[in-house]
Amino acid sequence: QQQQQDGCRGVPKTLWGCGELRPPPTGPGQPSPQQRTETLGFYESDRGRKKKRGLSDLSLLRFISAELTRGYFLEHNEAKYTERRERVYTCMRIPKELEKLMFFGIFLCLDAFLYIFTLLPLRVFLAMFRFITLPCYGLRDRRLLQPAQVCDILKGVILVICYFMMHYVDYSMMYHLIRGQSVIKLYIIYNMLEVADRLFSSFGQDILDALYWTATEPKERKRAHIGVIPHFFMAVLYVFLHAILIMVQATTLNVAFNSHNKSLLTIMMSNNFVEIKGSVFKKFEKNNLFQMSNSDIKERFTNYVLLLIVCLRNMEQFSWNPDHLWVLFPDVCMVVASEIAVDIVKHAFITKFNDITADVYSEYRASLAFDLVSSRQKNAYTDYSDSVSRRMGFIPLPLAVLLMRVVTSSIKVQGVLAYVCVVLFYCGLISLKVLNSIVLLGKSCQYVKEAKMEEKLFNPVPSASAGKPAGKPQSMFKSTHGFSTDGNGSTSVTNQPVHQKDSIPSLLVTSNSDQFLTTPDGEEKDINQDSSELKHRSSKKDLLEIDRFTICGNRID
Repeated sequence: QQQQQDGCRGVPKTLWGCGELRPPPTGPGQPSPQQRTETLGFYESDRGRKKKRGLSDLSLLRFISAELTRGYFLEHNEAKYTERRERVYTCMRIPKELEKLMFFGIFLCLDAFLYIFTLLPLRVFLAMFRFITLPCYGLRDRRLLQPAQVCDILKGVILVICYFMMHYVDYSMMYHLIRGQSVIKLYIIYNMLEVADRLFSSFGQDILDALYWTATEPKERKRAHIGVIPHFFMAVLYVFLHAILIMVQATTLNVAFNSHNKSLLTIMMSNNFVEIKGSVFKKFEKNNLFQMSNSDIKERFTNYVLLLIVCLRNMEQFSWNPDHLWVLFPDVCMVVASEIAVDIVKHAFITKFNDITADVYSEYRASLAFDLVSSRQKNAYTDYSDSVSRRMGFIPLPLAVLLMRVVTSSIKVQGVLAYVCVVLFYCGLISLKVLNSIVLLGKSCQYVKEAKMEEKLFNPVPSASAGKPAGKPQSMFKSTHGFSTDGNGSTSVTNQPVHQKDSIPSLLVTSNSDQFLTTPDGEEKDINQDSSELKHRSSKKDLLEIDRFTICGNRID
């Protein structure tokens, strides 16, 4: 009976039930059929009156009133709106975090670039001095020179040969040849040069690495190469062709600066905004974004050097008149500002569309700092400049050859005072290089420590030391400056590398993706203790593994 009463709520109650049209009960004490018919007619007429009253209430005035007074509560979907707000905050943080990464990366490129002009000649001189004076001290080991010294001599010889070869390239003829072309041709040529520069950078470091390894490979191993001399000629040809390519780029930019209506310069800057269209609407992972960030760092530093070359050439044509520098200054600022704006917009929307936080740029900065710190250890397997080349695709040799060619042709050195100024300028470059290296090393140690990556510098390779317990990881941040110390108390950052035999491979520091993780994760277990999780993550790329420069910033698997 209670269920029947609950079911009758909101339903017109008739004499025989809750609005149900069922046969009326018969028997004594029940209403007659006439009474039932009158009651049913009463309720039907009442329903009709209510329906007419509801239709009369649906007026335009009531609709407008409802629209004006209608309310809603955003807290009913709190998670959605909180996520949208965080996206806005992420886009606001992107310029600051991106420029911090760019600032650090540009100084890394500057350090590798200054190394070619400052420390490399001194290292080549020391290596040649050792080779000449070797009979006086006797042959203590099998090697005439250390592998690093062999690589330094090869770099110096390639630099000198390509510098003299660049004297046969007429810059003035190239400038007038490019200036005679139409604007649309120059625009197409400039785009082709950018693509060619990326292709050259991608393949060039492989050529140089092949030369270095062929020249320093242990002789007792079976020969599996074509020889040092063919690799050397391939490297010389590559550096020479890449230097010519960069010279054509600088010449095209110089023509754009000197055009009367600045239309070519405007078109070339608008080409940067086309890059947004090709990058923003693609799916990016963290590793792909890291590659693109390295590419942007390399591109920005290369553009700064090209602008320097353009200013040197223009100042030479105007007899080094300082007033003409102020004429070039607005165009230089416009090119730099457009490059920065394009990078900010591109990275802001890529992180927005792919749900990547702004903290990822601090991880990228820690990875670059890890390369610098690991290259200063005793058992480093590569030079720092080569590490930057592999990571960012920035190869300083062709750019250094071109800058030497432009500076020597633009500035005439005559007289004793001029040579004294050259020596002082060289000493200033060495001081700048040393100061830059010290600051970068200190900041890199700080970034690595903040990312809690210092233990990875001493972790043995799992494949090389299988079955052996790993030793206690040594901390390289005992001192206030973040430098590690060995048993004798000397810093391992500045010690000379010690040649290790093949029987001790576990001491080598490698950047294996299965061993290193860029950021610490408290939810994951230790790598050496959880082999099943390691296999599960083997398909993912690690930031420290990315050492090749790709065209679009996307690795093709």
